[in-house]
Amino acid sequence: MGTTKRDIETTLMKCADTLRDTIDAANYKDYILPLMFLKYLSDTYNEGLEKLREEYSGERLERQKRYLPFTIASDSNFETLFSQRHSDNIGQLINQAMRQIENDNSQQFGGVLSTVDFNSENALGTREHKNALLRTLLEDLVTLDISPNNILTPEGQIPSDVIGDAYEYLIGQFASMAGKK
Repeated sequence: MGTTKRDIETTLMKCADTLRDTIDAANYKDYILPLMFLKYLSDTYNEGLEKLREEYSGERLERQKRYLPFTIASDSNFETLFSQRHSDNIGQLINQAMRQIENDNSQQFGGVLSTVDFNSENALGTREHKNALLRTLLEDLVTLDISPNNILTPEGQIPSDVIGDAYEYLIGQFASMAGKK
């Protein structure tokens, strides 16, 4: 059983519910979509790495990693952030992970992930409130497997199309929710 477009949409709306009453609905996308993209990149990278591990180990594995389409440092991986979700500085850790991914993959992702400050108390409330929100967002996303081989695609589509469709769906939802805090 794989992940459907509807599964992704449901998870994104769950994330929106997490942010409800904290920020304006028009700004949900600024926090949810980068985290969703980080999850997708992490799942995709982990899937590619697992395939390499089936054939290679040691130094040969390290050399083969260079041929993956992009890289995710272990401290920038979604799973690492999830394991640190109770940290007092989780917003800062997310910001650092986003910047690291951009720096390591500047051709593909430069300026894509670090467009919002996950450590902003002005936007997300007190440190305690902000940390609780971010922890919940990570928990909302953790069970969703969006590795390319797990995403169920309609005929003629590829996994990234399904992710793109879900993004468009949620952006449409945000547009309709704008101003309804």
